Amino acid sequence: MYKIDFNNPCRVHFIGIGGISMSGFAEYLHTLGFKVSGSDAHESNITDHLTDLGIEFHLGQKPSNITSDIEAVVYTAAISENNEELMEVRRRNIPLLTRAQMIGQVMLNFDNAVAVSGTHGKTTTTSMLSSIFIEGNLDPTISVGGILDVIGGNIRMGKSEHFITEACEYTNTFLQFYPKRSIILNIDEDHLDFFKDLADIRNSFHTFAKRLPKDGQLYINGEIDNYGEITSDLECEVFTYGITDPEYGKPGNTGYDFSAHNIEFDNESMGSFDFYYKGQYVDRIRLNANGIHNISNSLPAIGLSMQIGIPMATVKKALLSFHNSKRRFEYKGEIGGVTIIDDYAHHPTEVTATLQAARNRPHKTLWCVFQPHTYTRTRQHLKEFASALSLADKVVLADIYAAREKDPGDISSKDLARELEKLGKEVHHFHSFDEIENFLLENCINGDLLITMGAGDIVSVGENLLGL
Repeated sequence: MYKIDFNNPCRVHFIGIGGISMSGFAEYLHTLGFKVSGSDAHESNITDHLTDLGIEFHLGQKPSNITSDIEAVVYTAAISENNEELMEVRRRNIPLLTRAQMIGQVMLNFDNAVAVSGTHGKTTTTSMLSSIFIEGNLDPTISVGGILDVIGGNIRMGKSEHFITEACEYTNTFLQFYPKRSIILNIDEDHLDFFKDLADIRNSFHTFAKRLPKDGQLYINGEIDNYGEITSDLECEVFTYGITDPEYGKPGNTGYDFSAHNIEFDNESMGSFDFYYKGQYVDRIRLNANGIHNISNSLPAIGLSMQIGIPMATVKKALLSFHNSKRRFEYKGEIGGVTIIDDYAHHPTEVTATLQAARNRPHKTLWCVFQPHTYTRTRQHLKEFASALSLADKVVLADIYAAREKDPGDISSKDLARELEKLGKEVHHFHSFDEIENFLLENCINGDLLITMGAGDIVSVGENLLGL
């Protein structure tokens, strides 16, 4: 595998540079003095930002983008093997790195590389941890899978030994990483277009955990079923965390290293709780984030920060001022007395968590405008999606966002609508965003709460209604 010499900047080209992670690392290399270029199928605010930095951007992926001075190429799993630009790179025998391989090499430059993994909550937990490190003046380098206000984007260049990044399990990306400390938030059934089943996913998380060195640390959610299968043969230090408040459906387990008890929510579903370490009360924590799931997400961030010596007063201040990254229960605005929120949730577990948090906010009718993400995920979790969406009072469905897939012809949003109707829910399905927006303008009233939801481009529905 090609090794990047960070002490000798060269010419690097990114295929798919417009992606949230790819763009961040393109900017990282540019800051280090590398001559960076890249291509993408679409222009966006991200590619505009890269251009403003002086990074050469090519609209469209074609062989002519590959010039003789390019010394290495980085590409993502979303790029197919028959991509003309990638084929030209191979024809010229230019060294290739996957995005994951590049991130792994970056991590080796830091003494304290932290990787945040899990099926859900990676961006939020990475953002919380980043906010704590910044508040503690640790000057971290950060790569997050969303736009985080505290760093003004998705990448931050620090000058310390601390590096914080998300670690995604899809296509076993995180098995290319070299962390000193890792977090495993949850292990759920997802990405079944790549993994065979849940056992296969668990095996990947186990392999990820084993990449930690002997002097490393793993922070794992103790509520994961049989989490001991993941940790039993590890040589690193292992910390568990979980919620011990029986009022929120938890078992009252007091054996976690880090735990939350005496949980309360205000009228905007912002949580507060007593934080315990090894059964001993530490402090009362207040969050500026919604829902029980974000209390869980905060626990490893607090625990890891404690272990590296960040004062609890600093942790508390950072979490109280923390604002979630874009598209994570993001307040977009209000029109005609209707509050509009946007959320990235695209798995039944995430949909459930988001709608449970929303139900705690004052409202007359809770509307969920949902855009399913990929045919594979929709087919695999059809009934689970219907059950999760039934937490809303009324559901509006957009067509499935294909992402990396082609329409197989055997699954559509109509199938999800039928499942919701079986559960007695009012559901409406439209093929275009214009139809959805017109319907909402005619039917939402003062006091309603409207959530646009999904990992595709459904966010534009709320933004269009608000005139953003």
